[in-house]
Amino acid sequence: MSNDVDVTVVGAGPVGLMLAAELALCGASVRVLERRAEPDEAEKAMSINVPTAEALDRRGLLPAAERAHRETLGRLGPFSRAADGRFTGHFAGMVLDADLVDWSDPDLAAHTEAAGARMVPQRELEKLLAGHAARLGVSVRRGVEVTALDDTGDGVLVGTTDGTVRSGWLVGCDGGHSAVRRLAGIEFPGTDPEFAGLLANVDIADPEKLASGWTWSPQGVYRCGPQPGRVTTLEFDRVNDRSAPVTLDEVQASLRRVSSTDVTLTALRGPATRWSDNARQAANYRSGRVLLAGDAAHVHSPFGGQGLNLGVGDAVNLGWKLGAVVAGWAPEGLLDTYDDERRPIGAWVLDWTRAQIGVLRGDAKSGALRGVVADLLGTRDGTTHAVKKISGVTQRIDLPGDHPLVGGFVPDLRLADGSRLAFHAHGGGFVLLDRTPDGAFARLASAWAGRVHGVTDEPATPTGVLVRPDGVVAWATDIPDGTGLDATLRRWAGAAGQAPRTSHSSGNAGRNSVERR
Repeated sequence: MSNDVDVTVVGAGPVGLMLAAELALCGASVRVLERRAEPDEAEKAMSINVPTAEALDRRGLLPAAERAHRETLGRLGPFSRAADGRFTGHFAGMVLDADLVDWSDPDLAAHTEAAGARMVPQRELEKLLAGHAARLGVSVRRGVEVTALDDTGDGVLVGTTDGTVRSGWLVGCDGGHSAVRRLAGIEFPGTDPEFAGLLANVDIADPEKLASGWTWSPQGVYRCGPQPGRVTTLEFDRVNDRSAPVTLDEVQASLRRVSSTDVTLTALRGPATRWSDNARQAANYRSGRVLLAGDAAHVHSPFGGQGLNLGVGDAVNLGWKLGAVVAGWAPEGLLDTYDDERRPIGAWVLDWTRAQIGVLRGDAKSGALRGVVADLLGTRDGTTHAVKKISGVTQRIDLPGDHPLVGGFVPDLRLADGSRLAFHAHGGGFVLLDRTPDGAFARLASAWAGRVHGVTDEPATPTGVLVRPDGVVAWATDIPDGTGLDATLRRWAGAAGQAPRTSHSSGNAGRNSVERR
């Protein structure tokens, strides 16, 4: 039996939509299933990191992200130094001072073009990506839950509340309680939660009773801001009932406990969110033709704003690799590199968030540790290090090659004609920057036409850079010597001259449809 589509993605949040769009750019036919009848309007992440902003830039979405950034700043008022691009963040509620950061640090200075697109809330990012995916012909079916799956070896039969569908591959982007992960039998080891958290936008009758920013107490931690009415509470030794909706009375009771005040809340503006420090990582990101991305593959506390960005990173890493398998040109073992490359980054994020919980408790030992960390973050080196980690500019993949760019995300590179290299990545393929006097690198890569886009420029350093579709530098040189380029192209872009197969349902590439059931 033939497959209905090449890939079924479960979950229409930012991760699922980004993945679906990346697959569509590769020519794969994609179906997205979402159990919610409408987009989630709950308050969640407030910003994105540098790799996420640069991923949007590479797909031509930077102007839309910059508009969302400006609108967010307008709502926040005087909060944040982000208006001038100096976004810092916090570690365990200790806000990092932008004046202490060494902004000339090479890692930070190399990634500034997308600085005006960092304050993009999760809801706005989801809307932006929904439009992007729709323009690429991705179909989203809402109000459909996955109830069963059967990996037949040549495809996946997916049982849903709307009947059975068949696709070549199935990717679970359906959150921490992933039905896809559970049905695939993938274990989810990790550490249990120690606290219950709430995040809500409320009307406060007497806001003067609360301190601004992050405040610690023996009962827990709370935060007011950054925008008026946004409150966050964290209470240790309590358990969240994730299935129950958050009520105004519940938020008020929690806020009163952790603030030791009788503050009064008069209204709940929009859905609120429960959160905890449950930290888990899937034992495998892939089982046969079933894969996981985003919270389906890893969960942790939202401290440091890493979760959304970690999931988008999964999507851009997996998208082109699975798309290459669907198209028929993927080199041997390409799909296995998804787990190999993303697992270490996911493990780091889990530990980064666990470390913050370790200094958040209200007991004397945690308070003493918090003081030590605060001293370190009060130094130029300490703050710069933390900002680099939070921003994502130091993320690297272990790839062969001696050039310092290899394995990292491609830095801002401007060309002699005034354009930026990111502009040439809108199509989703590999990009090869060639600054040799005679265009030697581009001629060599012409055998991979259709997969590698050569960009010639006037002589400068670096002389040559091969950028994968996910923005990772696979090869680079500072001299007009193409040693290693051919082997790198074969490793990542398959055999030279190999024609990609046409998606069996590529005729649907221009069809935009959103079905509500």
